[in-house]
Amino acid sequence: MVLWRFVWCFLVLSLAVPAWAEGQQEQRGGATVYLYHHFGDERYPTTNVDMDQFRQQMAYLADNNYNVISLAKLVTKLRKDRPLPPRTVVITVDDGYRTTYTKAWPVLKKHDFPFTVFLYVEGLEKGYANYLTWEQVEEMAAARVDFQDHGYSHHRMADWPGEMGEAEYRRWIGDDLRLGQEILERRLKQKPSFFAIPYGEYNHIVLEEAEKIGYEAILTQDGGSVSDATDPLMITREPILGQNWSTMEHFREVLERVDLPFTDMTPGLQPLAENPPARIGARLLYPERYLPGTIGVYVSELGWQQAEVEGDFAYIENDTPLTRRINRVMISAREKDTGRTALRYWMLSNPEKAR
Repeated sequence: MVLWRFVWCFLVLSLAVPAWAEGQQEQRGGATVYLYHHFGDERYPTTNVDMDQFRQQMAYLADNNYNVISLAKLVTKLRKDRPLPPRTVVITVDDGYRTTYTKAWPVLKKHDFPFTVFLYVEGLEKGYANYLTWEQVEEMAAARVDFQDHGYSHHRMADWPGEMGEAEYRRWIGDDLRLGQEILERRLKQKPSFFAIPYGEYNHIVLEEAEKIGYEAILTQDGGSVSDATDPLMITREPILGQNWSTMEHFREVLERVDLPFTDMTPGLQPLAENPPARIGARLLYPERYLPGTIGVYVSELGWQQAEVEGDFAYIENDTPLTRRINRVMISAREKDTGRTALRYWMLSNPEKAR
């Protein structure tokens, strides 16, 4: 039932753009940051993209004049408050599986598309068979492929081990990040600037410790688009993987989404202090942009519900305890002037369910 409510939400929000919105869809700039893992490797169906699909996706970007830029250029624009042009795309790959070298790179080279690979450092250091070798990384880096940090051990960092106090938990995260960063700096002769959170799972401590390391940008696995209002320390990405999310239909659909800026998330990024949380919502920065009746709140465990809106605060009342270790929360709406789906996520972690 929860799955159907989620699907219904997106069916409603993804209807064709009405005639009155045609010609108005590029009033605000934004970027779609794609996230890939495995390429043409059927052993991993939940994180794989078929190579025919991948070729079609890259050809679609080229044929339709999308502005494919490096992650570094995107981060610079966000940090310097420079406007994002419409139709901007960034391509990222997590983990550093060997098919990045053998299958994806030739396609990306053909289109001269920049891309960033976030390396699971321990996997390369220990020579795991599925991963890139350091020799392959050096060859790609010499050809200006960007390599960044995905952590040393690929821990689920939002899982706060129950026996650890906060100081020890912070140290556990920081030690792993510093080790990965040091190895990458030694191997690549430059310090990594960007960090992609393993599994995309975070809380406020994960983000704070990563910021202390000195990363200029932190990337999640929350869906959604990037806008001028995106925090460079919480850059969202659209995963392209699995049976449903690697299709051309989904690939094109996410290109049409826009960011829904908000602040004052309730509950916030801290592990849940009370369960059930009585209200789940956030303060919209631009409530006037959205069609009345289309604003909704989605929680992984609860499904999509139409939001109550008080002034600029959109929320749902809740009396259901959250039992999952992690819940993603999304606020979504339909823009008045473009008809596009606007959305943004954040993550709730349940300390009672940590390992």
